[in-house]
Amino acid sequence: MDKPAMIQKVLYKIRITGQVQGVGFRWRASTEARELGITGFIRNMSDGSVCIEAEGSKEQLDYFVEWCKKGPGYSNVEALDVVPAPPVNYSGFRIER
Repeated sequence: MDKPAMIQKVLYKIRITGQVQGVGFRWRASTEARELGITGFIRNMSDGSVCIEAEGSKEQLDYFVEWCKKGPGYSNVEALDVVPAPPVNYSGFRIER
């Protein structure tokens, strides 16, 4: 019997700019991440951007990034940057202040 394939975890550091604060972006992104089985955190930055560290499979993260490009209803994403990084094994997904 073959052993099941191990899922290769990756970490994406995502920075999103535009109208992404005060529109429920963190709450909706955290809900989306949890539904996808992604771990990490999201926080508002002082420059008006949102920063996310998201950890999961490449497929999960690529789907999440596509969601982040649109965001929730009242958001207006102008730019999104993704930097892959070594995983740090987050447990759960949290909203930081």
